[in-house]
Amino acid sequence: MIKKTLWTVSIITWVILLFNPGNIMTMEHCHVSSAGPSMQSFEMLLEMNPISNQLLGWTLMVIAMMLPKLISHLELLSFQTFSKYRFINCLSFTLGYLATWSVVGFGMVWIIIGCNLKFPNSFVPAIIVGFLTLIWQFSPWKQIFLNKCHKHTIVSSRFLKGIYEAFKYGSTHGLYCVGAGWGLMLFPMLLPVGHNLAMILVTIIMLTEHMEHPRVPKWEINFRLKFYKFIWYKVRFVK
Repeated sequence: MIKKTLWTVSIITWVILLFNPGNIMTMEHCHVSSAGPSMQSFEMLLEMNPISNQLLGWTLMVIAMMLPKLISHLELLSFQTFSKYRFINCLSFTLGYLATWSVVGFGMVWIIIGCNLKFPNSFVPAIIVGFLTLIWQFSPWKQIFLNKCHKHTIVSSRFLKGIYEAFKYGSTHGLYCVGAGWGLMLFPMLLPVGHNLAMILVTIIMLTEHMEHPRVPKWEINFRLKFYKFIWYKVRFVK
């Protein structure tokens, strides 16, 4: 039930993102805002791209890309919780997780706006962030955060304390996910074109790396191919 619900919500959110209502996933520019950094261009950029719209787009992106990664945590949380508290604890965990990404998203949105103000319709910010992300992908610090993403927490069986601990569990797990995937989440948002395709590719990367078992943190070129191997074996088996 949890798996089906999360995938359904994720797919519905993906459809919303791909239709991009109100340009919540893109930055609009005019001749003033594209003329270069100035107070006038900054005000024009904010007027054409309200912070509220950008935060909404960021939140929808997190929901679409991240919800499937929470399946194992929510299933375990559901298993260890009394049935009468199951829904509220799972909801509290999810809200805690989204709250962490929302706080981070506020800072990310300002980074995106700043990059669009300094480099309007340019690939330069995306190239820089992509390069930094590539280094981070193979660093021991990335692996440390991925390892922490496998941590599970037992919450209290009492009603209010259980809700609080589930929220804390979700927000802490969100911090680990931020540490592991900050660059992968920021990169698509900096692309002047092709951000939808980039989001899909990044989602696949993030899903597959969270399927990997914990490893010793060290510098290594590890493409974390467990998910792709699983698909390949499935295809061969069907044939």
